[in-house]
Amino acid sequence: MIKFQKKVLKNGLRVILAPMENTEAATFMTLVGVGSRYETKNISGISHFLEHMFFKGTKSRPKLGQVHQDLDKIGATHNAFTSKETTGFWVKSSAKDFGVGLDIVSDILLEPLFKKEEIEKERGVILQEISMYEDEPRRKVWEVLENVLYGDNPIGWDIAGEKESVNKIRRKNILDYRTKNYLSKNMIVVAAGNIDVEKVFGEIEKRFNKIGKGKNKPAKKIKIAQKSARVKVINKDSDQAHLALAFRAYNMFDEKRYALNLLAVMLGGNASSRLFMEIREKLGLAYYVFAFGDQCTDCGYLGMGAGVAHDKVEETLKKMGEISRLLKRRGISKNELKFAKSFLRGQMSLALETSDDIASFCANQELFYNKVLQPEKVLERIEKISQNDILKVAKEAFNPNRMSVAIIGKHEDFAKKEKFYKSLIYKQF
Repeated sequence: MIKFQKKVLKNGLRVILAPMENTEAATFMTLVGVGSRYETKNISGISHFLEHMFFKGTKSRPKLGQVHQDLDKIGATHNAFTSKETTGFWVKSSAKDFGVGLDIVSDILLEPLFKKEEIEKERGVILQEISMYEDEPRRKVWEVLENVLYGDNPIGWDIAGEKESVNKIRRKNILDYRTKNYLSKNMIVVAAGNIDVEKVFGEIEKRFNKIGKGKNKPAKKIKIAQKSARVKVINKDSDQAHLALAFRAYNMFDEKRYALNLLAVMLGGNASSRLFMEIREKLGLAYYVFAFGDQCTDCGYLGMGAGVAHDKVEETLKKMGEISRLLKRRGISKNELKFAKSFLRGQMSLALETSDDIASFCANQELFYNKVLQPEKVLERIEKISQNDILKVAKEAFNPNRMSVAIIGKHEDFAKKEKFYKSLIYKQF
């Protein structure tokens, strides 16, 4: 059980304090309820751009690299991230240096300089980051897939944006975006680890009461008018083809998500799963093959992925279809379900082992559910899932009319291949 206290500042900002025993480390995290799906086309990528700019100098740390130097001086692990629906900043340090991490995160969020010359330099960095992702087809194929799945909607756009939109972002856009979205009621602050609760809360209160009061506007809701399978094939001179599939499924508030995530474990969540055993172990088609459940606030999907030889895409799709049909028609055994539940219990224990794990778990729970649901309660819901629940979800999810596919590899005739794979999907799934 996670020991924690929740406090709310006068401006509405929520603070979670999670003291931990038997550790010499502590993590400070701030999670903001804004990400790339809050953007408009002309400023696509600005959430990610802003995340970068927070580290480029503050009023009290104005010199180039000073923020990173102060963190490196104490041997802290630190990072920031942008997703479709959140932006986060965290520092993990020794407990005795925790105050430094807290001071720096509050400093970059409250007193950033956003110098014009630094914006221009960082624009170049981000453009190179986008180019790097283009050269990583294993990663890029999932960006393509979500664009196929969600269409021309903010949640279907690349988080880093397009080079064209990143080139258009100006300092005024960054300042306006921060003012409208970095507000007290859509921000969570978490301190976890070897901390003095009262002392830490006093420091947080002193600094974060300065955050602007209010809440940002909600993101545009997704509307998917999908009537048939969607396929996107991209030609790339790569050593292997990368295949990504998604079946539209449930959002993060749907109770059926628990059954879906268990189904994903049995399908391709570990080295004992059906996809791994059939596609890698028995047929030797892929080095990596997996499945997972992905949930956002108003949408979600069951995904499958694999990297295979260019001439093995068809065989791999057929085998994925065969495995999915079997799950859809016959369901799973009692032992298989028991095995999957045991796997998730173990994974959850490992995922909540350290202060940064605890901080991330608490922040996301509070941001999206307005409460921290104890891991034991999550496991209780998972334990209640029956074989019939899994079968119902499989029958609902494995529908070719809910399916999207993205493939990056060597293809000479895109249109012909897309038509061929689409026909194959209806025969297999």
